[in-house]
Amino acid sequence: MTAMIHVGTSGYSFKDWIGTVYPRGTASGDMLSFYARHFDTVEVNSTYYRVPAASMFERMLKKVPPDFTFVVKLPKEMTHEREKFTSVIAPFRAGIAPLVSTGQLGGLLAQFPYSFKAGSDGLDHLRQLAAAVGGWGIPVNVEFRHTGWYNNAVYAALADLSLGFVNVDLPSLSGLPGASNVTTTDVAYYRFHGRNAKLWWHHPTPSHRYDYLYSEDELEGWVRRIEETAGKVKTTYIFHNNCHLGQSVVNALQLHRRFNLDRPTLPPGLAPELLAPGIDEEITALRARIEQARAAER
Repeated sequence: MTAMIHVGTSGYSFKDWIGTVYPRGTASGDMLSFYARHFDTVEVNSTYYRVPAASMFERMLKKVPPDFTFVVKLPKEMTHEREKFTSVIAPFRAGIAPLVSTGQLGGLLAQFPYSFKAGSDGLDHLRQLAAAVGGWGIPVNVEFRHTGWYNNAVYAALADLSLGFVNVDLPSLSGLPGASNVTTTDVAYYRFHGRNAKLWWHHPTPSHRYDYLYSEDELEGWVRRIEETAGKVKTTYIFHNNCHLGQSVVNALQLHRRFNLDRPTLPPGLAPELLAPGIDEEITALRARIEQARAAER
């Protein structure tokens, strides 16, 4: 079961991770290699804001081992600015081509906004999405932010379209989905956004919306769901998006330990460290640095 569970974070290149996750002075170009020492997968979220050039992924592939897997978020034109949908299909496919050619593209993430409501228009767009990318041979996983999509009819429609369902952990607020454990393809997918209800709708910066650190008890409820499902699917992805100050890394490491996953293959050019800290030591040190950074924010 655990061999097919992949745990990582939603993004890896954040300025507020310098000094917490990354040593001070770390250049942005060195972040992925450092990240890949700890995890074997990552969600690439920058592609939501800009259709990627193939050269971007060619550079990224040089910084990770050959068994490292990327999940790439679809551009906003496919999920939020949907009137522009057709304009980005060809350039996006060209951009991800390097990942496809190396077999390191684990899937695509279609994250729809809270304003994307269940109904005939929404289902029509999902059919358009499946028709556009379904022939690429790449798993596509859909995240809904509105609870109206959480029903058996939708799950059946996704299964018919070969679109995966993303289970989310969110604040307990009206209209937002609660905990679920749904699979509509052979991929089980989970995203943890934090439970910062106070700042979810009103936040000083987008990062503060995801300012949350899960307790081990809170994670354990999800562990039971994931264990129930992981043996029934081909692959399970778990991504933490509570990225403020690197808290997502703490929780991802905790789940990595909880599922007893093997340490990832080291990036190119790195030899095993004889005195590398254990995962418990890493978590303790990271939590201490986050607390220091939080104190400096106040």
